[in-house]
This record gives sequence, structure tokens and C-alpha cells, in this order.
Amino acid sequence: MLRRLVLGCSSVGHTLVERASERAGELFVVTDDTGWITTLREENVSATEAAPTDADAYPADVDVVIVAGDAPERNLAAAERARERFPAAMVIGYTGADPTANQREAMGELADEVIDPVRTLADSVVEAAGPDTDERMARLLDVLRDLSGPLAVVAHDNPDPDAIASALGLARIAEAVGVQAVACYGGEIAHQENRALVNLLDLPLRHLDEIDLADYDGVALVDHSRPGINDSLPEETAVDVVVDHHPPRGPVEATFIDVRPEIGATSTQIAEYFHQLGIDPDRELATALLFGIRVDTEDFVREVSTADFEAGAELLVQADEDTLERVESPSVSPDTLDTLAEAIRNREIQGSAVASCVGSIGDRDTLAQAAEKLLNLEDVTITLVYGYMDGVVYASARARGADVDVGEALREALGQVGSAGGHADMAGAQVPLGILGDVDEDSQETLRDIIEDIIAGRFFETLEEAPSPPTMAPTSDEFPTD
Repeated sequence: MLRRLVLGCSSVGHTLVERASERAGELFVVTDDTGWITTLREENVSATEAAPTDADAYPADVDVVIVAGDAPERNLAAAERARERFPAAMVIGYTGADPTANQREAMGELADEVIDPVRTLADSVVEAAGPDTDERMARLLDVLRDLSGPLAVVAHDNPDPDAIASALGLARIAEAVGVQAVACYGGEIAHQENRALVNLLDLPLRHLDEIDLADYDGVALVDHSRPGINDSLPEETAVDVVVDHHPPRGPVEATFIDVRPEIGATSTQIAEYFHQLGIDPDRELATALLFGIRVDTEDFVREVSTADFEAGAELLVQADEDTLERVESPSVSPDTLDTLAEAIRNREIQGSAVASCVGSIGDRDTLAQAAEKLLNLEDVTITLVYGYMDGVVYASARARGADVDVGEALREALGQVGSAGGHADMAGAQVPLGILGDVDEDSQETLRDIIEDIIAGRFFETLEEAPSPPTMAPTSDEFPTD
């Protein structure tokens, strides 16, 4: 449950307390206005009559402090005491009436969010203090603060923009409450748009091979929900935080769980956290989060929710549109065009599913791009594009509007002869060629025929009895969070 402390009395403070008392969570007020104290107590608000700068009058622990007096100098002093007493709390400071430039600057150094008189005061403070999802935010902050060491925020392997942005966003939130955090991933960032996103915005990501998890006190998963499933972590890894928008196939175990399949992107959930905690993401992170939402919702037309639109609108003001345009329009490599041409030429259609073998490849990421493009074919809802290099067959599958969980379907089809998995609408697989990989060039056509029989044959056969995508996700109530 979110705990708020209001320091001082002003028109802003009056309106804030009136609005905040109607919301979930605990509310405390410290003010030396005797008349207001009496009114607050009559309304069952926990109020203490003391100077807002008197730290001894503060409650033992709070999540958010709102400095809401009228006098700028006194507000600065109250913000300083609050910061000293609650170093991990969010401090939201009202500058007061007619503040000087120096006072505005000083409040900016003390507070996480500054409310200036030129803004719509009460509404801004209330929104910064947290809307109706206060309890969720309080639990997340509690979990983060309980960590005695740094947090590893892990995206799924071969992360897409949503996973990349979400990992960076959650790491930023952890750092805001005094917890060191690193955003990391397994596999490769190979897709041209994904590489452009990371390179143009200079995003601070670490590969899991570069860190030792033993050095981290906590692990968080973003854009997926189970260790060892679609990531490079051991399955027995203890997880502290899960933030995901994909419906999981099995139990999700973590201290804090926020799994919401009704939302189009995990980046939307992270953007909500920023809004509710009163933190402004920097320009690079805002750009990454907006791109993550746009990619996962296909520019707000696929599996999109009101929350996605709201988050996108807020991020658009903060994002770098010029950089976003460059990320969305990377140069297309000759390998990508060749793979797409082969995928179109060699497509095999059964019902609403398409499978296509593109033969030998030089860049396995081209398979994902071809699988996405084939979804544009009329009446096609599932695609599988596969090719081989370095003795391994790589496959990429996509689904849109299909009554099939393509991740489970690919795992069922190819998991016994290789490794496979993913989400309901996006999946991949790797199958070793074994002795078939040693065939000479004259036998390449035969090799291709054999691969098609194994990969496409198993895939189409599995689709006949493939599992449907899960529609319900476990909540923290369904799986105890201790």
C-alpha cells in the first residue's frame, strides 16, 4: 500500500489532500495550521500539528513525500529534511508562491519532481503522487528497496525494441530509489531496426555473458515471465520482479508480478510506472519506450489498448522524433532482400499457414524480417521462414490473429530435435544439421529437400492440434508474493 506524506498547508495542499484521501493507500499530513489539523482529523486523515520541517513529526516510513506549503524558502527546508529522513522516497516539491530562480533551481536539486505555480498545480501533484494503481507501485518499491545489492534486469534472448526499452526503463526506476541496476540480455541484437535503436540512442545494455549473476542480489524479467524459457538464465533462477504483457503458459514465480495481457506492450507498463512515480525518462529512454510500443502494436493497430495510446501520447512529447524516424527506416541489406525473395518464391501454403525454406543464409536475422513480411499475404495468419548456416537450421515464426500459440506450436514441432520457443505471436527455433551439414555442394538440393520435409512437415502436422494462445494471466494474488 502506497504511503504518502504531505508537508505544509496551501491551496495546493488542501486540494491534494482532498483528492488523495479518496484513493487507496495511507496518507499523512504534517502542518502547523491548527484549523486545518482539526478539519483533517474530523475526516479521519492522520494529521500531526508541527512545523513541516520538523523531521521528528514525520511517520516512520513513506514512499512519496509532497512538499506543499506556500513559502518557497520553507518548502526548500522541508524538502531537505524529507530527503535526509527518507532517502529512497520520491520527493515531489511545490516551489511555493513567487519563487526566485535560485529557489526553483535548489528545489530541482532536492526533488525528483518539481511542481511550479505556472502548471495546473493540484492535478499535477496528485498525478505525480500516483493514481489508482498505488498498491502495485508500493509493492514494487518495497521489493526494490529490500534488495541489499544490485539488480539484473533481464530481457528475453535476441531482444526486440519492447524488451530492450522495458529493461532499460525498469533499471532506471530501480536507480531512482537507490538500487544499482543493469539492463542485460542473451543471444544477439541482430535485427537492423533493433541495432539502429541501440546504436543511435547509445543505450547502455550488457550481455549476460559479460556479467556474473552471483554479483547481483536481485533478478527482474521484462517482456517474458519465466527464467530459462526464452532467455539464457538457468530455470531455477530466483526472480524478484516480473513485468510482462504476454500471457504465460505456466506458473509465474516472483516476489512482484505485473503480467497484463490486455496491454499491447511491456513498454506501456514501464511508461505507466514513470508516470505514477513522477519520474521523467530522459529523451533517449522515452524514444526507446515509444518505439517499443509502436513495434509491438504495429503502430497502434494490433492488440492495442487505451493504456498504449495514453502512454504513447505522453512519450511522444518527450521523445526524439528525428532519431525515431532514423531507427524506423534503417538501410535494408542485400541479404534481407535476397531472403525475402526466396521466402516468397518458395512458400508452401496450408490453410492460413505459410512455411518457406530459403536455403543457405548469411544472416539469420533476415528470417524474422521475412516471416513478418509474409504475414501481409492475404488470408495468412501464421508464417514460418527457415534457412541454414554453420551446420544449424534457424527458423522464425510469426502469428497475427491466429487461434494458435505459435511459440508452443514451434516448441512441440521442433523441441525434440533442437531448441524452440517464444511467445504466442512470435517464436524461433534452432535445429542442428548433424551429419547432414557435411554434404557437398552437389548435394545441396537434396539437403534442402530433407530439411523441408523435417521442418515444414513437423510444423504443419503440429498446427493441426496446436494449442490456442492463453487468454488469462496469473496475478500476484494467484501466485503468492510473500
